[in-house]
Formats: sequence, C-alpha cells, structure tokens
Amino acid sequence: MTVLAHRTDTLTRDALAVLQPGFEGTTAPGWLLRQVGEGLTAVGLFGRNITSPEQLAALTAQLRAVREDVLVAIDEEGGDVTRLEVRGGSSFPGNLALGSVDDTALTRDVARELGRRLAGCGVNLNWAPSADVNSNPDNPVIGVRSFGAGTHLAARHTAAYVEGLQAAGVAACTKHFPGHGDTNVDSHHALPRIDVDLDTLAARELVPFKAAIEAGTKAVMSAHIVVPALDPTRPATLSPQILTGLLRKELGYEGLIVTDGMEMNAIAGTYGIERGSVLAIAAGADAICVGGGLADEATVLRLRDALVAAVREGALPEERLADAAARVRELAEWTRQARAAAATPGAPEGSAPGIGLTAARRAVVVSGAAAPLTAAPYVATLAPVANVAVGDETPWGVAGELAALAPGTESGVYPQGSAAGDILAAAGGRTVVAVVRDAHRHPWMTEALDALVAARPDTVVVEMGLPRAEPRGVLYIATHGAARVCGRAAAEVIAGVRA
Repeated sequence: MTVLAHRTDTLTRDALAVLQPGFEGTTAPGWLLRQVGEGLTAVGLFGRNITSPEQLAALTAQLRAVREDVLVAIDEEGGDVTRLEVRGGSSFPGNLALGSVDDTALTRDVARELGRRLAGCGVNLNWAPSADVNSNPDNPVIGVRSFGAGTHLAARHTAAYVEGLQAAGVAACTKHFPGHGDTNVDSHHALPRIDVDLDTLAARELVPFKAAIEAGTKAVMSAHIVVPALDPTRPATLSPQILTGLLRKELGYEGLIVTDGMEMNAIAGTYGIERGSVLAIAAGADAICVGGGLADEATVLRLRDALVAAVREGALPEERLADAAARVRELAEWTRQARAAAATPGAPEGSAPGIGLTAARRAVVVSGAAAPLTAAPYVATLAPVANVAVGDETPWGVAGELAALAPGTESGVYPQGSAAGDILAAAGGRTVVAVVRDAHRHPWMTEALDALVAARPDTVVVEMGLPRAEPRGVLYIATHGAARVCGRAAAEVIAGVRA
C-alpha cells in the first residue's frame, strides 16, 4: 500500500512538472503557489501579468519563495511580440530588423541586454527566438518575427540570439520546430500544412534549428503544423517521427522540448487539450505550454489528471513521463545555477539610447527624400487586425514618437474600410505621414496609399512590417518591425533630427 501511494505521488508530481501554465493577475494566486509546492515546476507569463519591472520582480519572488528553482517563462521576442513592455512597445527591435542589419554581434548584444532585463525581473526561460525562415511573404503569423527569408541568415542570427540570451542566464527556447515560415495559415486559428519534400526541409527549415542546437539552446518549441513529408497525419507537436525521430535522434538534440500553446485551435480544436497533451508527451515533448487563454487551476488539474490516467491505462509509458519531468527539472537547476552565478540586472527603463534604439536606427532603410518639415505633420496609421501572437494591446506606429520631436503633430488610426478622402480631410494642409504594416498583404491598404500619393505627392510612407510593396511617396521608410524603438527611428528620419 505504501509503495502504491509513493508511486501515485511520483506520478502526480511528474505530471505537474511537465506543465507550463499561465494564470490571471499581477500577483501569484493561491492556487498557483499551492501547485508549485506540490510539484509544478514552471509557469508562463503573459502581458496580463505584467505592469512594471518592479511588480514583475515581486511576482517572481513570490514564486521562488515556494520553489527556488521554478522556471518562469515568457514570450518576449522583442519587436512586435513583447510581454515585458506590452503597454508601451518594446525597447528592442525584432528579428527582421536584426536580420536586415545582418550584424551577428549586434544580434548577440541585443539578445543579451534583453536577457539581462528579464533576469533582473526574475524571468529565466524565454520562448524565443523564432528560427523560422520566412520563405512565404504572405505568412500571416511569422513575418517580421523571422530574421528573414534567407536560410543561412536566419541560422547565424538564431545562433547569435541563443548565445546572447543564455549569456545573461536566461534559457532560450528556439521555435517553431520544424519551421513555421512557409505556412499561409495561423495555427492560433487552424492547423497549417507545409507541403515540401524532405530535401527542401533539410536545406531550408532545419538549418536554423541545427545552428541553435550547436549554439546550445536549452529548449526547442514545437509547431502545430502538419508536414506530410515527415508525418502525414499528426502535427509536429504530436508526432513521434518529428520530435523523437527527427529532433532527438537525427539532429541529436538533448535539451527540453516545449510545445507551443496547447489551447491554440490547431490542437484544441482538433484533438482537445487533454488528449493533445498526452499525445505530445508520448511523442517526445517534455513540457506542455498552456495558458494564453486558459489560466486557472481547473485546467492544470485536468491536464495533470489526464497524464496520470494515461500512464495508469498504458497509453503513456511511465518512463516517458518521468524522462520529460527530469528534463524540466534539469533545466530548472541550470537556471538556478545561472542566476546564482551572475545575471546582472537590466538597465532601468529610461536610460540613454541603449542597444535597442541603436539597432533600430541601423535597421531603417530610406528611399527618396523629403523637404524638411516646416510644420507639424498629420500621421495616418492604416491599421490591420493584429495577429494573436502580437496582440492588440501593444501600441505601434510613429505618431507618439513624432509628436515628441515635432510638437503639434496630429494623428488618426484608420482600419480596413477607411478611404483616402477621410485621411486627406483630417490632414488639411499638413504633410501626411502614412504608416502601414505589411501593405503587400492588404489590398485595401495599397489602394489607400495609391490614392494618398496621387492626391498628395509629398506624402511620407512608413512601412513597419515586411517591406515587400514597391516604395511610394516622396519619402519611403522601411523600419522592418513595429517596436517602439522602430517608431522612434522612423520619426527621427522624418523630423530630420538624425543624419
């Protein structure tokens, strides 16, 4: 009887150890602290959990008072995807900006400074970088989150990012294996497919992941995508052929395998999160990310019980669950030692320029020339619907930054359905600064830009997404991302305050 009780307790603790749940609130709820005490080894943070570096440090301290080595994970890519600065915009440009500069030392320095800020707040696992090769320019979810469309460019910057982040004592989680760049569907909404042959996968998608493994990435995140050349039926997150056969055996990866969010519709809408979680662990995943939309104790207990039941019923080998839990604890111990060894706190917000703005300035590409501003302009932001990864909480654009440099600047936000006439009427006699994001993917945006430039040839155009469309306007500025610092860099060009 004693042996059975001990076995049950071990199973329960192992099942809790492989979960990376989210939660509501800016302090740790009682249920979360209780589950951490009972074996939960990781938690995931989202924008809803963060109001300031000081508040975040207090939150992580709460968790560590219960378990010193708890993994505190965050989806902090910098650039368009920020949780640390969700309400103000990131102090760091994202991957496309870094890839466009193509200075691996800069990428390493940016990642290290981002890591220092995370470590200073008590965060020790970052679900970044994205190693996806953005081979499909119409990809609705990757885009500027990729270092670019060049395989080897993506590989060298992925490696540099991993090295920089982990030098700060924060574990990198390279994503989305085996590569999400050639999809035209967002896996938050449905299940994408990549229909390419094995040779193409090996020569393109897998190259950045190999570079990340060689650089020592502590974690790899799986993608909810079907790759028929590897597994014709199951998405990568649930595929033994992809996670165990390819990632573990062929590529020789020995670190932690984390799933992308299991509440995403690609999994939740096809398998359900309980069955999906069991299948993911059985396939070779070690940690279940859940909590972007599901963030309560009931979800944690449902997943814990589903894993325990699967072991008891023989659907999930007990050794596989134990191995997964051991890998989680091994990473937790690495982060504990790294934190004790050194990570220095990040620079306080508001300190002078810094590596993020320096990088954003270097990423700006300018076509054409405009006469110096003689009066404050009108900024019209043509705003597409944000994808789920980016979210709609984070402000973007150049209006705020330009207003700081050119007092009196006025602005408006124009969603799909807006007409150029609306913008011209609001602008009056002011110079129009039209700000867009991925204009090549939005015909309505292209139509509005064409009409604006035809009516007002002095229009300035700022592209803050993928600069695929032909430059237009008297001055065309490509920022390669919509982070706050990218907006600042563009505003400086428009206001003529930088050479």
